Amino acid sequence: MAAGMCGAALTAALTAPAQAQEPDRRPPHWELKDSGTDVRFRGLSAVSRNTAWLAGSRGTVLRTSDGGASWRNVSPPGAAELEFRDIEAFDRKRAVVLAIGEGEASRIFRTDDGGETWTESFRNTDARAFYDCVTFFDRRHGLAMSDPVDGKFRILSTSDGGRSWKVLPSDGMPAAQEDEAGFAASGQCLVSSGPRDVWLATGGAARARVLHSSDRGLTWKAADTPIPAGDPARGVFALAFRDRTHGIAVGGDYRADQPSPRAAAVSGDAGRTWTPAAQPPPAYRSGVTWLPHSRSAALAVGPTGTDLTTDAGRTWRTVDTGSYDTVDCTADLGCWASGEQGRVARLER
Repeated sequence: MAAGMCGAALTAALTAPAQAQEPDRRPPHWELKDSGTDVRFRGLSAVSRNTAWLAGSRGTVLRTSDGGASWRNVSPPGAAELEFRDIEAFDRKRAVVLAIGEGEASRIFRTDDGGETWTESFRNTDARAFYDCVTFFDRRHGLAMSDPVDGKFRILSTSDGGRSWKVLPSDGMPAAQEDEAGFAASGQCLVSSGPRDVWLATGGAARARVLHSSDRGLTWKAADTPIPAGDPARGVFALAFRDRTHGIAVGGDYRADQPSPRAAAVSGDAGRTWTPAAQPPPAYRSGVTWLPHSRSAALAVGPTGTDLTTDAGRTWRTVDTGSYDTVDCTADLGCWASGEQGRVARLER
């Protein structure tokens, strides 16, 4: 109950007009933290208000345990040529990080000691595969997804916390469209909610789709979304589900000189159907997260700003103009965002 009240208070503070704020007190806002580097952090996993993990270019993994006041470089040794795009942390000691790319560039590492040591638990040996995102249902069960191989998205599965992986059968995966793929833009092209439900976001083809599985990736059903498609740079870039029914999709066209109308959509039926936001974000968005303990508030981020919804994704308004690629919140109201040029911030209130 206390956490729910705090979540409601945070939402109220975010949406209050400036004149309604207490004198000499700023409304909730992103406060930049010095990461000490200029790499691009598209991978982010928030554990709490104090602890967060970042994963980015040049094989970089950082971790903070003091709310971003300091960051420790815990990058896997010999990984400087890799491009980390997703990280899933279970706590301040245990995490799984995904490197993307064609063939052997796609790899998964796990640490159990806060990044002191890493074990490479998967290396892709199929030149046709390109892994984009990873997600976990709990501390043991997780999935990773690759762009289509032989006309279908490929799914990896783990049941031991990412220590070992196996390719799932493709029988239950619908056929991919021509040129359809996932976007490794924020670590949110594959997301889960609860013990069995998982969703996969696509783009680059005639229709931008969301695929849903209710059996941990064995069988999938595809649904079209109203988010712009029809070009390799357009589609759904990120998903967030606050439970197995209510979801938000964001995306658009990642090219800076191209407009992104209909950059957000919502679902109230586990992703079977999607409705365009009545007032979408004004531009392409690559990351999205629900605010903790709220049934109606969420944040979306992209290179041109952060947008807030307080009606479960139907309407959005810009609350910050800083550049971020991804965003993540925790139960103790710890919201983090990260992006280009080493940018990382925590929501302060």
